[in-house]
Amino acid sequence: MSNELNSFLFSTPEMTATFSSQEQLKAMARFEWALTCALEKHGLAEPGSGAVLQSFLDASFVDLEALQGDAKKNGNITIPFVKQLTAKVQAQNRTTARAIHLGATSQDLLDTALVLTIAKALNLIEGVLDRLDRSLVRHIQIHAQTVMVGRTWLQPAPPTTFGLKLAGVLAALRHDRARIRAAGERARVLQFGGAVGTLSALGSAGPSVAAELAHLLDLKEAELPWHTQRDRFVEIVQVLAILTGTLAKFATDIALLMQAEVAEVSEGAPGAGGGSSTMPHKQNPVACAAVIAIHARMPGLVATMLHAMPQEHERGLGLWQAEWDIVPQSFRLAAAALAYSVQLAEGLQVDVARMQSNLQGMLGLPMAEAVSVALARKIGRAEAHELLRTASQRAVEQKRQLGAVLKETPEVAAHLSSAEIDRLLDPRNYLGSAPKFIARLLGDANAGR
Repeated sequence: MSNELNSFLFSTPEMTATFSSQEQLKAMARFEWALTCALEKHGLAEPGSGAVLQSFLDASFVDLEALQGDAKKNGNITIPFVKQLTAKVQAQNRTTARAIHLGATSQDLLDTALVLTIAKALNLIEGVLDRLDRSLVRHIQIHAQTVMVGRTWLQPAPPTTFGLKLAGVLAALRHDRARIRAAGERARVLQFGGAVGTLSALGSAGPSVAAELAHLLDLKEAELPWHTQRDRFVEIVQVLAILTGTLAKFATDIALLMQAEVAEVSEGAPGAGGGSSTMPHKQNPVACAAVIAIHARMPGLVATMLHAMPQEHERGLGLWQAEWDIVPQSFRLAAAALAYSVQLAEGLQVDVARMQSNLQGMLGLPMAEAVSVALARKIGRAEAHELLRTASQRAVEQKRQLGAVLKETPEVAAHLSSAEIDRLLDPRNYLGSAPKFIARLLGDANAGR
């Protein structure tokens, strides 16, 4: 990452470790070990060669400084990596060293190592998604009936419940999880094609070696090598960007509800963080800001991956290399967004009384639709809408409750009694199917009753 001082914002320790240089080198060593084992099984490496390579799986043999120096000359780290590995193995067994990397090309090694790392990274993502799901479910169950102002175009609208608002986030997250799982499954594919995707260096043994290599690495075989068909990695970055978008939507709504003029929720108890360097009274939405900042970076990464798709002929020039930092970066960002979202969800403080107070302080105007719908059944929709629009304007101008204005409006009073108007203006009576929607999401047959 370019700025270590701010690295706390854009990754987690676990994801940083997963995509560290050492873990990448271990994944590369694992590929070379598995390839040697596969070659050995099909008579293309001396017996015992796989066992020799197994002692190098920790990649501790790598001289990182020399590796990076040579990589600058050769264009990627495969050539110096294989060179160093071969030299170490040769010191133990010259015959075994002859088979190292046989049939493979640089991209086979680097792409497959990335696939192996992605598999680990997705397990981390899955675990945090589980935790966030549980936290949201808890809030949804608690606040399924917590009435609050609905807001459209940032203006008051008919009431909803805080549980339903969070249910929308949870539903989107579950869609994200399904997409990530599917994309991850499609990405768990071996890359092994040799120089131009024909495995010609292995002769007729190519398909058999590839099948064994995939088996040893617990990866699927591809229909054919995919050196310049990059859809799998592009899709992974895209679904991670959709995930951070869902999280940013969650964070944006919470940040808006945290505004002092609204004050319906907060990230945590007073003093839990979010202070200002100059204003002692402030509690800023720190986790929300982090998630929003992280997502702001994701569309650019997706755009780069899409731009890099038309790679030339059988092996790309420059566009493949453009991917190298993008995929790890997208995982680091997604992991950080998830971590901040978990922090936000688990520490979320909900002020139910404030939600009720804000709703009551709006002169009953958010309930105008409820009265209009009831009145429309008697006098027609257009007429009812116009009556309620006029009455709402009068309530605002006179700073009076909408109910009082309606009760003294002859055209309304002729069709709705005072008691009916009061009932229609009760937000609890205008939640529609919100409880059923929540029940459907949570799979609780009783929740919507």
